[in-house]
Amino acid sequence: MGFLLGYGRGIGSARFGGPCQRVCHGCKPRKSVPYDSASIKLFREDNVWNYTTMLLREDLGLLFLGAREAVFALDMADISHRKAQVYWQVTEEKQRECTYKGKNAKTECRNYIRVLQKADDDRMYVCGTNAFSPTCTYMTYAGGQLRLEEQQEEGKGQCPFDPFQRHFSIMIDGSLYSATSNNFLGSEPVVLRSSATAIRTEFKSSWLNEPVFVHMDVVRESEGSSDGDDDKVYMFFSENAVEYDFPNKLMVSRVARVCKGDVGGQRTLQRRWTTFLKARLDCSVPEPSLPYIVQDVFLLQHSDWRKSIFYAVFTPQGSSNMSAVCAYSVTAIGDVFSKGRYKTSVTVETSHVKWVMYSGEIPVPRPGTCINDAVRKQGIQSSMGLPDKTLQFVRDRPLMDEAVRPLTGGPQLVKRGPMFTRIVVDRVTALDGHSYDVMFIGTENGFVQKAVNYNGEMFIIEEVQLLPVPEPIKTLRLSRITGQLYAGSETAAVQMALSDCSRYRSCQDCVLARDPYCAWNATAALCTAVSSRDSDRTLIQSLRDGNESLCPGSASVEPQSQALIPGNNILLQCRPDTNLAQVLWLFDGRPLGPSDAKYFFYREGLIVRHAAAADAGLYTCQSVEWAGGARHTRTSPPTGAPPPDATSTKVPAKEALTATPELQGEDSSFLLQSQSKQGKIIALQVAVALLSLLLVALVTWNVCQGHFPLLKRYAPKSLGHAGVRQTQNSPPDFTVRQVPFQTKVASETKLLVTPANCNAGNNHSGDDSTQPVANHNLSPRVVSPMDVFKYINDESEI
Repeated sequence: MGFLLGYGRGIGSARFGGPCQRVCHGCKPRKSVPYDSASIKLFREDNVWNYTTMLLREDLGLLFLGAREAVFALDMADISHRKAQVYWQVTEEKQRECTYKGKNAKTECRNYIRVLQKADDDRMYVCGTNAFSPTCTYMTYAGGQLRLEEQQEEGKGQCPFDPFQRHFSIMIDGSLYSATSNNFLGSEPVVLRSSATAIRTEFKSSWLNEPVFVHMDVVRESEGSSDGDDDKVYMFFSENAVEYDFPNKLMVSRVARVCKGDVGGQRTLQRRWTTFLKARLDCSVPEPSLPYIVQDVFLLQHSDWRKSIFYAVFTPQGSSNMSAVCAYSVTAIGDVFSKGRYKTSVTVETSHVKWVMYSGEIPVPRPGTCINDAVRKQGIQSSMGLPDKTLQFVRDRPLMDEAVRPLTGGPQLVKRGPMFTRIVVDRVTALDGHSYDVMFIGTENGFVQKAVNYNGEMFIIEEVQLLPVPEPIKTLRLSRITGQLYAGSETAAVQMALSDCSRYRSCQDCVLARDPYCAWNATAALCTAVSSRDSDRTLIQSLRDGNESLCPGSASVEPQSQALIPGNNILLQCRPDTNLAQVLWLFDGRPLGPSDAKYFFYREGLIVRHAAAADAGLYTCQSVEWAGGARHTRTSPPTGAPPPDATSTKVPAKEALTATPELQGEDSSFLLQSQSKQGKIIALQVAVALLSLLLVALVTWNVCQGHFPLLKRYAPKSLGHAGVRQTQNSPPDFTVRQVPFQTKVASETKLLVTPANCNAGNNHSGDDSTQPVANHNLSPRVVSPMDVFKYINDESEI
């Protein structure tokens, strides 16, 4: 399998095996849902931007949305309904000070809401950048009104100065934990706990080296602990690596950890974290590359914290367009910190510092460990009692030697295309009693992709366009109570259901979708949402295999009867209803291939060129799709419209996407019947029309050439009314005359094209009447209405 291009020890040690070998590297979503069809609820307000800070208050049924100089209270059931709002604008004095420091008055010197957390007393703690002067206060919601308290405090270390700098914060047991920059220049990163006794990181490059913070969360490891352990706060970020010999800055992904009960040291590390440890986060893609950079993390919590999982999205630091998703066990991360070896810095060649694995004696208690029963037995009740030897060790060696490996040894999903930006995960119990982790992944072009892992096979159920214009998804939140997904971007906030089972219009489509939220209800004949308490045996669901044979059979439908006119092109429409489906055409049960010049295949259907009596027969469109390692063949539904008249050359077929459930699964069949007598009559009519038009063309040409003296003096005047004009390069006594094509063509006849209008069929532009007459063949050319398909320019649609 692939490995990372290593710079230094251990950077390319990707270990693949087991289920990860079946991950989806080049797969695409089964269905693509455009914005207009996605039932999206959208919120935006004029002249307000940056809807990127969200707080779900499921107890109030409200989504609190922080934007630029505004906070909104929105109905979680429908965020387009605004309940309340409050505006927090920058004062003129603050804005003036900001501009004096070289910042942009219209963009940077505004108040961007960056912290929005629920406090213990039901109030909300709010912080804004406030024109590069971060400020915090409390906010209340009562009586349908939002109100900011007048008393404000400095938000340094809690909220970023720069509104466009990544940061993260979380409220844990009444204390705000924040990871941001601590100064105006953004050069002093800090992980801070704001409480009665504030605790922060050391300002050393070995602790934090130009980090980009992306996530922070708490794991309640004290619950059910057999050794009296403490809760842990995990943070994820990327930073410049100190441990690799690389000529330029090399970014790596990190996970760090502190203990919630840490209160700093007595003499060493006073008011500093005594438990801060960090390790490299590995997510190696199956091709040589620089380390991928973490962009977002979501903690999928389990009632037993040991089974909780961190899901993370990664993007490359280079020109690649590949993104990845890796999952990490909380216990695996904890083992690296509690059992792994440390790295230490050594000086080589007088000035160069190199980081190597520490092989010396490790102090007791173990550096970075939380206060547990084993430490208490040594007479140490808090971090203030830790010996200086332990504190000095962790101060100088916060980096672990071993990297944290993904659950399966490698990525769960690797995909080319628009970069992944954000991720949330929901755990769903299906009808088979198993639980599945459904990932919702935001992208840089405003889509969310819905993916799930079935026995090591990563399957992308669908992609939904969340935003009307392409822009990055910057915030994702998920509510299991409302069953809704909430997303924020620079221009709007949007909401969509976690699943819309009504998109699957037939049993086969519902089963092959392999959506754990949905199952086919055979009694009601529709795809319906599944409840964890559902035990209805009429529900059909096959997630791992996509076994559509479980679906009841459908009544057969007679094929459409279509008359065949010799010489005409026949269009049979049949579009695949999913991105994974391939269309197979059959003629009287025989597969049709692209090698046969008689047929023209493109995405919308099939064209039978220059139809003859031998082409009469039954044409069937089949959809071939792979699911669960098996091949599934479905025939697309026939049209529900009445058959066209006998002279039509186009047979419209109902698209499978909009087919009614009772027709889904039946033959999309077209019966072309040869009408020999009618064909002879039509051929005779066409011949007479051809001769008539040929005679008109010959007479007109002779008039133009002056072969009829009696008409010569009147010809220019009469033809002038047809819009004919003299060219600048022609002799004064010579007038270029173009015969206007005015013959009315009946719908049941073939189209006659004369030299006067033949340019229109060859994609010429402009007024051709100004060009000299070429040596046209004056015989009319017979063109079928379907000849236009010979000029298809976009081969991607074929």
